[in-house]
Amino acid sequence: MMKATIINNILPLRNADFATLVDALEYAAQGEAGYNFYDGRGELFAVLSYAELRIQAKALARRLRGLGCKRGARVAIVAETEPMFHRFFFACQYAGYIPVALPAGFQLGARKAYVEQLERMLDSCGADIAVAPESHVGFLRQAVERLNLVKAGTPDEFDLLPELDCELEPLRADETAYLQYTSGSTRFPRGVEISQHCVMTNLRDIAVHGLKITRQDRMVAWLPLYHDMGLVGFVLLPLGSQLSADYLSPRTFAMRPRLWLKVISQNRGTISSSPPFGYALCAKRLRLTDQDRYDLSSWRVACVGAERIHPEPLRQFAHVLAPAKFDPRAFVACYGMAECALAISFAELNVGISSIKVDKEIMATEGRVQIPSADKADKPEETLTFVDCGEILPSFEMAIRDDAGNDLPDYQCGRICLRGPSVMQGYFLNPTATAEVLSEDGWLDTGDIGYRVGSHVVVTARRKDVIIVNGRNIWPHDLEYVAESLPGVRFGNVSAFSFADDAGTDQVVIVVESRETNPAKMRSLIDELRSLINTHFGITCHIDLVPPRTLPRTSSGKLSRSKAKQDFLARSQNVIGAAAAGAHG
Repeated sequence: MMKATIINNILPLRNADFATLVDALEYAAQGEAGYNFYDGRGELFAVLSYAELRIQAKALARRLRGLGCKRGARVAIVAETEPMFHRFFFACQYAGYIPVALPAGFQLGARKAYVEQLERMLDSCGADIAVAPESHVGFLRQAVERLNLVKAGTPDEFDLLPELDCELEPLRADETAYLQYTSGSTRFPRGVEISQHCVMTNLRDIAVHGLKITRQDRMVAWLPLYHDMGLVGFVLLPLGSQLSADYLSPRTFAMRPRLWLKVISQNRGTISSSPPFGYALCAKRLRLTDQDRYDLSSWRVACVGAERIHPEPLRQFAHVLAPAKFDPRAFVACYGMAECALAISFAELNVGISSIKVDKEIMATEGRVQIPSADKADKPEETLTFVDCGEILPSFEMAIRDDAGNDLPDYQCGRICLRGPSVMQGYFLNPTATAEVLSEDGWLDTGDIGYRVGSHVVVTARRKDVIIVNGRNIWPHDLEYVAESLPGVRFGNVSAFSFADDAGTDQVVIVVESRETNPAKMRSLIDELRSLINTHFGITCHIDLVPPRTLPRTSSGKLSRSKAKQDFLARSQNVIGAAAAGAHG
């Protein structure tokens, strides 16, 4: 019977204090830890210890070298949650090649779009080699038809290549470790270039200061391995700290989120992460009889990462799973992005979510944090709630700046800017996009809006998503949150944005997925939501009811407001004026 790798109790703990990823693997391979893969029934189907990974990766590296590519060649890997991804990723590290994780997920009915996405990414990174599991190789073969690759195929095809008799020269600390495509880079791919020194610095910060990893920790994940939280947080971090990690695929989690809890419970997992929608989905799918089947008392760090965190789904999750001994103090709000390898800040451990209620009008008009007066504090239409994303990791400098580049004081919203060794080298082969966000003196404009409280950061929105109406800033999350409070509207199935009409006036739109088909009930839902938005924000807006699974998502599973806006405008060119009469609301 196959057994999962154990907690690594042989080696002295080293929390990512290595120069390169190869150095980290060479050390971890001396112990007993590794990666464990679980199927759609929650059964263990593959085990890859670090010792075995080292052997397989070095053999595969010699096969890749035999293809004759120059040092720094890009190897694209369709990142399904299987051992093949880890093998190829680390084979690149030994061979002196640069791995590029490509998305493995696609929506039903969107196969053509997925192939086109793969082709754009392969082209933009100049891939020489590409590999995909059997389940995805058909899409890969279509994607490479017009590209001039040295070789593309399945892992089995690469395993048939002869091993070159050569001395391996692994990637050095000053060389690129991998390219990471950002979750919003579907149409115009931007590969974030992360050096060995950059990722090792970030892993060390996360392990020592963010999570305070110990030898007793074990990691569990369902996040996609092509996303920064999946790759850095649950492939590279456990390796760097010699921990075992257990995986479910994102597809398995979406269909059976209870298996996430099962694996944590049976393996005594201590660290796992999710965007808010993952916790919300899990709480929604749980049955009352499930609560006594799990023991989540071992789960000490439940990271929550998102551009803006709403506490309510987390409260629901903690309430539903209280009988399973889940401790809400395990929640840890964090902030990160691929341009900084992964993590930028972590809230304090063993405290839970810390939120602050602010005056909505002052925030909207002045961008300033003001505690609401007593007569406003209990009125949701008069306040906003923000979550403290914790202290910036020590390798970063942080500045909050206005549009002119001036530094702003505490409690004043502005652009979040960062500098330090965990900041990317740039967007690969894209100096124009790099210059837009990275200054000559190393400051990264994250594209996020937020404010600071000492060394802590509070993220309020993505700058490009902020809706401006009559000089007031309105955060799309808050519009979406009001919509999600209505019966029949699910958390995470709403997208808010604005567009300029022919007269140049900003029009606010909320697209809501709904299963409702009765025209009278649809009109009632639209009227109720319009009224709520007017009460909470003093604006009128267009409500677009759409069927389930209409809203587009990024490769990490988050809703894409920019694509939702494109789709809305495409289907609504002739409907905007008539909307109030009834076609869409």
